[in-house]
Amino acid sequence: MRRAPATAKLNLALVVGPRRDDGNHEVTTVYQRIDLCDRLAIDRAPELRVEGFAEDTLVRRALEALAGAARTEAGWRARIWKRIPVASGLGGGSSDAATALRLANKTLDRPLTRKRLRDVAAKLGADVPFFLTSGPQLGTGDGTRLEQLDLPQDYWVAVVLPNGAGKQSTQSVYEAFDARDGARGYRSRRAELRRALAAVRRPADLAALPPNDLASSPLVDELRRRGALRADVSGAGPAVYGLFSRREEAQAAADALGPVGRSWLTVPAWYG
Repeated sequence: MRRAPATAKLNLALVVGPRRDDGNHEVTTVYQRIDLCDRLAIDRAPELRVEGFAEDTLVRRALEALAGAARTEAGWRARIWKRIPVASGLGGGSSDAATALRLANKTLDRPLTRKRLRDVAAKLGADVPFFLTSGPQLGTGDGTRLEQLDLPQDYWVAVVLPNGAGKQSTQSVYEAFDARDGARGYRSRRAELRRALAAVRRPADLAALPPNDLASSPLVDELRRRGALRADVSGAGPAVYGLFSRREEAQAAADALGPVGRSWLTVPAWYG
């Protein structure tokens, strides 16, 4: 049985533009893995079974899509050990799906090429292809066009999931964005993000990245007050993160915010 971690991600920046002809929105986003992860195990089996997480739909869809692309039967047994909070903006479902694709592809007599596997991933969700890559990436288009970034990885991360903060559907978040004409000024914000990325040399430089266009939280200001060099909401939320230069500060912030939500202390991860 093949096993691998499925890491969470942060959106270190998320700039959103107008709706595209395919119904998705134009985005420019910075994807960063963190060492908070689910675990997956995959093995060949007479039929498709996904165990360990009753709410799963995406791993099953991923394996069915892989079987279709490879013109074979979806004969795998997958087991998921969940640790990434569900519907938090941390990409747990997408990471599980990408990890399942990667592991199951290796069991095929004729594995799909990297490009074909990425094409399968792109049809599952905008951030699924990211989890087939290593290192931080700039996502453009609908988020599936990726470009390797050279960003510092020497910082600590405090992640907080506020109590009682249920995530709105992605569709409703984007509808609210459209209703407030959020796409206005997209080109200038996108240019601002690219300028800020070009100037990043050390973790403190990440503070210049523009804020998340889709979501905000009062916990962002609280993390900054506690020493975060950058803090923001990840994706459509509701999870909030703070980047810290020192472990002690990150741990103190995570501990202090424990009463208002679940918290984790973690670090950047290069690959799942």
